[in-house]
Amino acid sequence: MTNRHTQETPSRNEDEYFARQDAELIKQMREKLDGERSAQDRKAHYMKCPKDGADLREEMHGQAKVDLCPECGGMWLDAGELALMQHVEKAGGQNLFRGLLDLLPGRGASRK
Repeated sequence: MTNRHTQETPSRNEDEYFARQDAELIKQMREKLDGERSAQDRKAHYMKCPKDGADLREEMHGQAKVDLCPECGGMWLDAGELALMQHVEKAGGQNLFRGLLDLLPGRGASRK
């Protein structure tokens, strides 16, 4: 009986093994590239206005930081900051919305 599997012709099991190895390697490389792209996208959009893309500036409002857009006048709060501001107001701190209006140019305290 002759040996069907020589070094020149790999068995089907060997082909399947290497195909699985290649697929796993490709999957790992794709995940790494996707992670790097996501990090680059995140860095490019950090502290940018979602409406017009301008650089946001942080302003303190009581205990919370408010992100303001100098171009469109938009105002954004990070996660948890609204709840923090409401807690301060309930505890006898400054009025939540009056204080926010004071941060906007042409409104609030600067309008008086």
